Amino acid sequence: MTSLLIPASRRSVSFFRELVLATMLVVAPLASSSASAEEAHAVQTGNITMQGRGSVAVAPDMAVITANVVTTAKTAEDALAENSSAISKVIDAIKNQGIEAKDIQTRGFGIYPRYEQSNSSSGRQPNIIGYEIRNGVEVNVRDLAKLGGLLTLVVENGANSVDSIRFEVSDPNEKLDEARKKAVENARHKAEIFAAAAGVGLGNILFITETSTQMPQPLMMRAESMMASAAVPIEAGETTISADVTIRWEIDTEAGN
Repeated sequence: MTSLLIPASRRSVSFFRELVLATMLVVAPLASSSASAEEAHAVQTGNITMQGRGSVAVAPDMAVITANVVTTAKTAEDALAENSSAISKVIDAIKNQGIEAKDIQTRGFGIYPRYEQSNSSSGRQPNIIGYEIRNGVEVNVRDLAKLGGLLTLVVENGANSVDSIRFEVSDPNEKLDEARKKAVENARHKAEIFAAAAGVGLGNILFITETSTQMPQPLMMRAESMMASAAVPIEAGETTISADVTIRWEIDTEAGN
C-alpha cells in the first residue's frame, strides 16, 4: 500500500486555517447577535424630545442720554471757544448731580462750514459765511429717579439738543439664568404630560441644548429741544429676557406600569 506523507509544516498550516475559520464562524453570530440586541434595546426604550421656553420681564434700571451743544460763529475759533465753554458747563452740571466721571463721555465732535444761500445758477462755489460746531456728551444714568431732573438741567446749562434716551438693563445675566431655569421646567412639564398620556415615564436625559436666547433691546425715545422749567416725566416700561432649550429623554416603560 502506498501512503502519502504530508510534511509536518503543511499539516500545521492547514490546521491553523481550519482553526481561524472555525473561530470566525463562532464570533460572527455573536457579533451579529450583540448588534441586534443593541438595536432592539434602542427600539424598545425609545425617546422623547421636547422644546421649552422661559421668559422673565425686567424693568430697565439705567438710561443713557445723549445731549449736544451746537454753536455758530463767523470764525471757527469763535465757534469753538463758545462751544467748549458751553459743553464744559453742561459736564460740570452733570457731575454736580452725583454722576461719576466713568459714566460721562464726550462724543460726536465736528466742525462744519456754513455757506451763503445763493439762487445763482452760475455754478459758482458759495462763500463760507460762518462755522457750526457740534459737540455731545453721553451720560449713563444709573439712578432713574434722577433722569427727568437731569434732562432739564443739561438744557438749562447749554445743551440745545437732546438726541435720544436709551433705557437698558445694566446686568441682565442673572435674569437670563432665571429664564433658562424656566425653559428647562417648561420642557420637562410638557414631556411629562406626553409621557403620562402614552403610559410611560421619563428616563435619563440624553442631551440638553440651549437653542436661543433673547436679551433686552435698548428702548429708544426722542427728546429734542426740551426747554422745560420742570423735570421731564419719564417712564422706562419693561423689557423681556428669554431662553429656549431642547431636551431629549429616554422613555422609561416600567415607570408607566
